[in-house]
Amino acid sequence: MKFDRLHCVVAVLSLSAIGSAQALDYKSIGAAPAVLYDAPSARGKKVFVAPRNMPVEVILTYGEWTKVRDAGGDLSWVESKSLTPKRHVLVKTAGARVRSAADEAAGTVFTAEKGVLLELAEPAAAGWVKVRHRDGQAGFIKVGEVWGE
Repeated sequence: MKFDRLHCVVAVLSLSAIGSAQALDYKSIGAAPAVLYDAPSARGKKVFVAPRNMPVEVILTYGEWTKVRDAGGDLSWVESKSLTPKRHVLVKTAGARVRSAADEAAGTVFTAEKGVLLELAEPAAAGWVKVRHRDGQAGFIKVGEVWGE
């Protein structure tokens, strides 16, 4: 009986992951750090404690749990209530320049180092995203220099 139930769960999860090409769905860890698990259960193995505001790609939602991918490509499960639609991006290049306009010739507002979290102020347009640093400075950064857009 338990074996049959397991197969049903696997089938549902597989069907949930199949579909037409979809836009990537990103969210962020909420105001508090969240534990990431290897299974959709608090009884699963704890694999990582994600810091607040960390961006994650949503793979699928199963009940009160969401399967996510982090910037390193690792998959894990997090309680859905730990996620927020308020988006953040992770700088993936050293010395990324945040500019005053979405233009390579625009002046540099600030430089962000690899690993810095920035709030997504506006979605991507023409290869740039508008971001805001926690100190309030805002500007545009190339899409290729961040993860989670």
